[in-house]
Amino acid sequence: MTKEISNDTISKFENDLANHPAYKVASRAAQENGIFKASQDLQTKIDLDPTFSIEIDTGKPADQKQSGRCWMFSALNTMRHPLQKKFKLKDFELSQNYTNFWDKFEKSNWFFENVIATADKDLGDRKVAFLFTTPQQDGGQWDMLCGIIEKYGIVPKSVYPETANSNNSSALNDTLNTLLRKDGLELRKLVNDGKSEDEVQARKEEMLNDVFRVLSISLGVPPKKFNFEYRDDDKNYHIDKDITPKEFFDKYVGMDLENHISTINAPTADKPFHKVFSVEYLGNVEGGRQVRHLNLKVDEMKDLIIKQLKSGEVVWFGSNVVKDSERRAGLLDTDLYRRDELFDVDFKMSKADMLDSGESMMDHAMVITGVDIVNGKPTKWKIENSWGEKPGFKGYFVMSDKWFDSFVYQAVINKKFLPDDLKKAYDEGKKNPIQLLPWDPMGALAFKY
Repeated sequence: MTKEISNDTISKFENDLANHPAYKVASRAAQENGIFKASQDLQTKIDLDPTFSIEIDTGKPADQKQSGRCWMFSALNTMRHPLQKKFKLKDFELSQNYTNFWDKFEKSNWFFENVIATADKDLGDRKVAFLFTTPQQDGGQWDMLCGIIEKYGIVPKSVYPETANSNNSSALNDTLNTLLRKDGLELRKLVNDGKSEDEVQARKEEMLNDVFRVLSISLGVPPKKFNFEYRDDDKNYHIDKDITPKEFFDKYVGMDLENHISTINAPTADKPFHKVFSVEYLGNVEGGRQVRHLNLKVDEMKDLIIKQLKSGEVVWFGSNVVKDSERRAGLLDTDLYRRDELFDVDFKMSKADMLDSGESMMDHAMVITGVDIVNGKPTKWKIENSWGEKPGFKGYFVMSDKWFDSFVYQAVINKKFLPDDLKKAYDEGKKNPIQLLPWDPMGALAFKY
């Protein structure tokens, strides 16, 4: 039986409030400055000094502007760093807009195919509603970018630069999603009216033609061949004529994408460690690479990241960046804001409880480029962000190891660093991964604008 809040109960709470000796001081601070400023612990800035015992020089950070392409920028950053060093190209960037075009084009086809596959379900079905809520978006996953590169290759940013619609993607996303929802409803009707598969696919192809036109007008037509012309840091001139995007990737990037795998740390009851998971409806390229995650204990993930950093290779990772962070200062630390002390209230939750309750989920991807090891243990991590040079330390952030424990959920690791037992677990699990529901937090990064 429910019971309403009585006036006596409220009076009890008022009396309890008066018995907290510091509540008036806390009230003045919070009401004048806001909760976060009033509870900020300045000791964090001292503890997170940007000095690291292991550090990889990666140059000027990129800027994703007003778009949700952090996963794409961060992944391309991991690929451009070796290229910059090998070919002496300071601050060189790969085209994020090129992969953006093909990602949105492939996501449109992915949406159409899932709409066709679920046409027998009611529009009110939760999975169907999920598809129509976000037909496509800016978000994505490491494996999704690999699928794009494996099919379409990659180009320098100078060949296919950013546009107003890639820098600020809200209008393009709104326009494209309107078109996809309209076309999706038509495809459902065609299927339910008993049209043949050939007829449905023919109409889908016409719809994709419209999508291609929208993307080409908004982002530009992607090149099939181009000339790669540049002067290196020693002022030497180079030109590579009539090269295709796939040839460019093979020659200038050459990363072994197949052996870079996604690991996650999801300590929830539904995700046993050392098992491989996928997320339903999460992907972009039909017939391409499937999203797979190997679930590891947090210390296992850290050990692998440190091995990779020591070898000179940076690490793409996914986290919940809005939690316990100071964007302007570039700080990520669970002790940054002491709300427990400000309110005299216990806010602590385990990582598993935060995931299960929706308190936390992946919302941003960045690159780990360094770590500070003290007495054999990591204490803080150097992070390359994709928000330009203004926030943090010229675009770089410092992450405490405690923040890693709470809010880092994913890291892409070169398979060669995995011990034999984890290699075996991944190889066996990827053949038939455990499928998670579409709204699982391990897929959240791919469904953000």
